[in-house]
Amino acid sequence: MEAHTKYQKGYYLPPVCDLSWAKKEYPDHAPTWCSVDLRDGNQSLIIPMSLEEKIEFYKMLVKIGFKEIEVGFPAASDTEYEFLRRLVEDDLIPDDVTVQVLTQARPHIIQKTFEALAGVKNAIVHVYNSTSVAQREQVFRMTKEEIRQIAVEGAKLLKELTEAAGAGYRFEYSPESFTGTEPEYALEVCNAVLDVWRPTAERKAIINIPVTVEMSMPHVYAMQVAYISQNLNYRDNVVLSLHPHNDRGCGVADSEMGLLAGADRIEGTLFGNGERTGNADIVTIAMNMFSLGVDPRLDFTQMPGLVDLYERVTRMRVPDRQPYAGNLVFAAFSGSHQDAIAKGMKWREEKDPSRWTVPYLPIDPQDVGREYEADVIRINSQSGKGGVGFIMEQKYGIAMPKNMREDFGYFIKGVSDHQHKELLPDEIYRIFKEEYVNVDAPYKLVDFLLKQEADGLRVGEVTMLVDGREATYAARGNGRLDAISNALQENLPVTYTDLTYSEHALEIGQASRAMAYIGITAPDGRTVWGAGMDTDIITASVMALVSAINRMTTKQ
Repeated sequence: MEAHTKYQKGYYLPPVCDLSWAKKEYPDHAPTWCSVDLRDGNQSLIIPMSLEEKIEFYKMLVKIGFKEIEVGFPAASDTEYEFLRRLVEDDLIPDDVTVQVLTQARPHIIQKTFEALAGVKNAIVHVYNSTSVAQREQVFRMTKEEIRQIAVEGAKLLKELTEAAGAGYRFEYSPESFTGTEPEYALEVCNAVLDVWRPTAERKAIINIPVTVEMSMPHVYAMQVAYISQNLNYRDNVVLSLHPHNDRGCGVADSEMGLLAGADRIEGTLFGNGERTGNADIVTIAMNMFSLGVDPRLDFTQMPGLVDLYERVTRMRVPDRQPYAGNLVFAAFSGSHQDAIAKGMKWREEKDPSRWTVPYLPIDPQDVGREYEADVIRINSQSGKGGVGFIMEQKYGIAMPKNMREDFGYFIKGVSDHQHKELLPDEIYRIFKEEYVNVDAPYKLVDFLLKQEADGLRVGEVTMLVDGREATYAARGNGRLDAISNALQENLPVTYTDLTYSEHALEIGQASRAMAYIGITAPDGRTVWGAGMDTDIITASVMALVSAINRMTTKQ
């Protein structure tokens, strides 16, 4: 790709600053979160949300726990304006929620924004102007001083209109295209704005450092953030905010490293929706904290429902591999992975249920509303006995012996490979019942009656349906199964050795069913398995034996 020669770095390293933040492992507390789904996210949709869809999305954001929500650009369109008015007039803004509005630093736009805010109790008015070298030279064709003055005049007008309205609105300023701006100049502009606002502990200002376009690796952005944080005027009364976009695929990393470098707040969207490649994904950032034992102060316990609502109103799709939220992010198709997960789940139950250390699963899927059987172990031609056995036991209570699990696992793997598709749990259970349980051809159990002799032997008879006719055979052996096994081998053209047996109850109670499993060794050395299901455990055992004999006879 020879065209690479026309590209050069467009970012600027900051002067020397304290880098001790780089030794931190991870953010130890949640930042202030601000959802910009209804503005930045909405403006990037092919079909922007309708008024009713925006209200539904807004209510969901409140329910999740967002305390700051950017509701739009009220001066941009009638829908944006009406949406904010609807929130006010329908009393949809809780006392602990602050709505944020965006405006350019232009007098008539700021004035219309204030008209839309009438009646809002808690608001952040966010003003911005672009400061980068490229924007200064190519778009505005202005000097540094002229660009700085735009920011100052916008800050003054915000302050004047707020005082005239008698409102206690908070202010936010963004040097848009910060990543292409000299850090020293960006700091100069931000401090000039703060000198106008003079924030206090009771009314802090927000300085937002946007990654309008990603231009560097995350550690470079974090150094820029650290420089701003360490040199801002009024720092104790300033909330340092980040607004990363995702052009290089590093929006989450920019956010996390920026928090380590001194930021207090993150602006982003659910699932990273936004212009071009999107914004920082708040779900991923928050759940990354959660996975390290930090409370993100957002509730994603009903992730499937959240995904459904998001996809419906935005007409976007959450990819199957989207961290924490995608349909397949907890799915294990690999046999070795399935086996490790199944063993890890069992170890956790036996050893330490209070801690999550299951292999291949960074968090417990149930913490985000997912189910083990449907979401974790997925069966296809790459799967193994561990995954199939896990599903059968967890979902249907079928606890096959180890060797039978292996046999059934290979059988299911073959079915999936032949059909070229994933097999769902109910399909696997159906196949198990059809292929292994109460198999009645070519030989069908009709009845049996046994009694115990004085010497301890079991004697009686067993009736079978053979070639459409009933036949009754004398049975004698050391136990019920031994007696019936002897009768069948003496009277039917079947021979086998090494009968292996296990059983368990499927339910608890008088009408509970029992499961029995029997393995026999065929003359060619194959071990063939059968299963029996009945409310009577002895009957289930005999049916399991007959199933194994039938499968040995037909599965050559």
